[in-house]
Amino acid sequence: MVKFNSMAFNLFKKNKKITLQDLSGAPLYPGDKIESLRYDLGECILIEGENGFEYESLKDGRKVSYTKMIDASTSYQKVRKLN
Repeated sequence: MVKFNSMAFNLFKKNKKITLQDLSGAPLYPGDKIESLRYDLGECILIEGENGFEYESLKDGRKVSYTKMIDASTSYQKVRKLN
């Protein structure tokens, strides 16, 4: 049986930083106010929670993971950034 040093495997892992973009391609950052185009969330705030990025509805406090907001055709988020 061959034993591998687990540290050696970490050398090959890429620390990929997730960059989110709204439908028009504008970058999204935690704290940004957005309009959700799915799940009837209305206006939301992008937060970085325990499970990664989430959108928290200002209307009712519901939270939805960023993975549920991905547009399949563009890979952008189904949200519109508000000023």
